[in-house]
Amino acid sequence: MPKVKTRKTAAKRFKITAKGTLLRRRAYRTHKLIAKSGARKRMYSKEHAVEAANVKAIKKMLGAK
Repeated sequence: MPKVKTRKTAAKRFKITAKGTLLRRRAYRTHKLIAKSGARKRMYSKEHAVEAANVKAIKKMLGAK
C-alpha cells in the first residue's frame, strides 16, 4: 500500500491536538483592523475548533487516522 501524502496547504492551516481535535484560525484578522473593536480582534486571534462536517475531509488531507 502506498504512503499517504500530507497536503502541505492543509498542514499550514490546521493543527491536531493531543486528543485529536482539529483547530483552525479565524477569518477577518488581516486588514481593516481600525474599524474593529479590541474585543472583536481578540476573538479573531484565538484558535477555533473545526466544524464536525469538515473533520473527516481535513484529517484525510493531513494523513491522520
